[in-house]
Amino acid sequence: MPDDAPAPTLRVRTTVTHAASANFDTGLRPFFGYRDLGIAGATAGAYGANVVRAIPGKHANPVWHTHTLDFQLVFVLRGWVRFEYADIGEVRLEAGDSVLQAPGIAHRELEHSDDMELLEITSPGEFETKVVEGPQG
Repeated sequence: MPDDAPAPTLRVRTTVTHAASANFDTGLRPFFGYRDLGIAGATAGAYGANVVRAIPGKHANPVWHTHTLDFQLVFVLRGWVRFEYADIGEVRLEAGDSVLQAPGIAHRELEHSDDMELLEITSPGEFETKVVEGPQG
């Protein structure tokens, strides 16, 4: 493609979800409930967005893993969550805090509050997760 050629246009459908009728389903982690915001369907899988909510009484299983993603943003809406990243170490995020996770970074969730709720935006919408060894040292 020539340098001056326009980038391909992503076809996006206007999509609305309402909190009053929202369902939180099982997903990647058994200690979280996931509310799909319909973004993957509206963008033909190019992006995804979920509200992720702690299931009270269930706790993290701190396993190092990676995701095959180009983009992953986490924004904490309520409560708190503690992550560990291979590149920056441990971070505690509270309501209003965010983290842009580097593509392919090894990380793990260490713990979270029972009222934790966060928004996660990814590209692509569906992705592979691999368990990996944590950083040495």
